[in-house]
Amino acid sequence: MPTYEYLCEACDHRFELFQSITADPVRVCPNCGRRKVRRLIGPGAAILFKGSGFYQTDYRSESYKKAAAAEKSASSSGGNGDTSGSGKKEKEKKKAKSEV
Repeated sequence: MPTYEYLCEACDHRFELFQSITADPVRVCPNCGRRKVRRLIGPGAAILFKGSGFYQTDYRSESYKKAAAAEKSASSSGGNGDTSGSGKKEKEKKKAKSEV
């Protein structure tokens, strides 16, 4: 749920409310009680996650990280570039067909 900022035009009281998107805007000022409150339009805040722990790769196990590093070094050192294992599967299919 978003936080909305309001301004009372009668007493210049600024306040924020944590409301549902579907909730009606507040019209009465909690400070002076007059019906001169308007919702301010903000700059459109973006969600910004800082630090570690916000990305999928932060939670990878050590064995996954080692395997990924080995795979990367193998493919960059002149391997066939097929990291999906589909080449092995194709060979197995051909062998199975030739045996039939």
